[in-house]
Amino acid sequence: MFETLLFYAFSAILVLSGVRVITARNPVHSALFLVLSFFTAAGIWLLLRAEFLAIALVLVYVGAVMVLFLFVVMMLDINIERLRVGFWRNLPLALAVGGIMVFEMAAILGRQYFGATSPREPGPGYSNTRALGMLLYTDYAFAIEVAAVILLVAIIAAIALTLRHRKDTRTQNPSQQARVRRAERVELLSMPSEKDE
Repeated sequence: MFETLLFYAFSAILVLSGVRVITARNPVHSALFLVLSFFTAAGIWLLLRAEFLAIALVLVYVGAVMVLFLFVVMMLDINIERLRVGFWRNLPLALAVGGIMVFEMAAILGRQYFGATSPREPGPGYSNTRALGMLLYTDYAFAIEVAAVILLVAIIAAIALTLRHRKDTRTQNPSQQARVRRAERVELLSMPSEKDE
């Protein structure tokens, strides 16, 4: 019963934070709600005995999304000073999101103290990582390939967004460098030798 209540609570938090990711006008708020959704999804996966997915989501995606957010802030010329001005204004939201994440992790890790029993305990030789790999690369192989193509398109789009020609930057043209001849670059000067005094 306790695990069912946790599941519904985490699901409600996940849906609400997912909606706030796309409806928040401030990009800092969107990133905070995205981190909250990832932590909540990790909590749901821990409830479902998928520890590998939960740890991978927290370690890889939360870190990667925050690094991606920093790159977007740096590359798209977002006014950093304007974001710093709103630090104290965004602090209550950040503390609320952090408090919810701490509550979720405490509820997951402390469920044995609340008398929650698991109806389906896997056997001693069961590996959810192996089962996940078998499922992904047999039944869902086509979906994995489609996701890889979508991610490739997203990477190309991100590079295209940040690729701008500026007047003050110096660039090299490899084709011109390959066509250069030694006579055009090297000039031999005949100078009289210096005499020791």
